[in-house]
Amino acid sequence: MKKLLLFLTAVLVLCGMVLSSCTGSTSTKVRVATDATWPPFEYVNDQKEIVGFDIDLFKAIAKKEGLELEFVNVAWDPLLAGMAQGTYDAAISSITITDDRKKDMLFSDPYYAAGQMVVVRKDNTTITGKDSMTGQVGAQIGTTGAMEVEKVAAATLKTYDDIGLAFQDLMNGQINAVVADNWLSLGYVARNSNDLKAVGGVFTSESYGIAVAKGKTDLLAKINAGLAKVKSEGQIETLSKKWIEK
Repeated sequence: MKKLLLFLTAVLVLCGMVLSSCTGSTSTKVRVATDATWPPFEYVNDQKEIVGFDIDLFKAIAKKEGLELEFVNVAWDPLLAGMAQGTYDAAISSITITDDRKKDMLFSDPYYAAGQMVVVRKDNTTITGKDSMTGQVGAQIGTTGAMEVEKVAAATLKTYDDIGLAFQDLMNGQINAVVADNWLSLGYVARNSNDLKAVGGVFTSESYGIAVAKGKTDLLAKINAGLAKVKSEGQIETLSKKWIEK
């Protein structure tokens, strides 16, 4: 009887170890960088939580693929540098997929189409779009918006770590225009309709992707698999209605 009890105890311990091992293998922890200054895609709400379209999207992907996410709020320039250096496993932050960025990081399949837009003060009648921009024009540092400003000879780029500060300077008359992603721009215009207006329409065609550190091809495969499932279930449209089209 004593030997039987010892045997059963050993079996129970072994089963516990196997179950523990199996449980641990179903969840992979992923350190995710985001610049939470870009509403409605990622921002910090009144409860000091990082929320937005991108955050909900990655959480939905993680649920499909058994990933455990740790979001890290980091400024845009350090985010790109951190991804290039492998500081973070992944990043989701309204990141446009570009050939230059592909040199430093991997990208998921595209998940959202966007483009750049010019915003000016409501009393401005001289700037009617990208090609008529003159003087100081604000954009967030390292973004495709900043790259577009630099292409206009009459415009002088002024960069910001936080795009909200650029819009504040615009309303205060310190710069002539701001160039940023269309949905973000329209959000600022809607909240400040007495002071701001968008001009010229969307003038670029861009796709957002989830960035993944180079070498993490297994993680990239999981993200793409989860993204495909989320897309097939119509969750992109659901999130758009929740965060963007409201």
